[in-house]
Amino acid sequence: MRVTGGQLGGRRLQVPRGRGVRPSADRVRESLFQRLEILPGTRVLDLYAGTGALGIEALSRGAASAVFVEQAAAALGCLSTNLERLELGERSRVLRSPVASALRRLAREGAEFDLIVLDPPYASGEAERTLGRLAESGLLAPGAVVVLETAWREPPGEVRGLAPVDERRYGETLIRHYRAAQPPVPGAEPGGPDGG
Repeated sequence: MRVTGGQLGGRRLQVPRGRGVRPSADRVRESLFQRLEILPGTRVLDLYAGTGALGIEALSRGAASAVFVEQAAAALGCLSTNLERLELGERSRVLRSPVASALRRLAREGAEFDLIVLDPPYASGEAERTLGRLAESGLLAPGAVVVLETAWREPPGEVRGLAPVDERRYGETLIRHYRAAQPPVPGAEPGGPDGG
């Protein structure tokens, strides 16, 4: 597995052996990031980070910083190795924690993120639960984008506070982009004051 673009494009990533970790395929990551605009200063949150492939990809393409959340020991070992080999330690923070606990901790710290990527275990129900927690967490900066990778046969239902804006299928994988839903302006009428 490799970084697919940016400053670190082509560099190899360490992946744990055996079962239990399902890294994003190179072609999926490449397509995903071709549709994202990574601006200087972008703050990234990588949930269910595994090897860190998604957050590392964002850092390679110009993001300022990334927080990686993972709790599995094997994945954490590879994540730490990848960050060290790619010299990304100063722009990275790793939280060994369940995602729900990490979200609460980051919210207490007043953190905000411009890009949140999550690749929860398939067939676990975690996708919908975590999207709901994110929508209520206060962690989304204005204009933030949330990118979910999940099984195409198990798309999450509607999530209050997040609006889907793009969806693509790659084999068994579904990639869905969300933005924070804008609350209605009190007293505003559909079509504006001129009815148009």
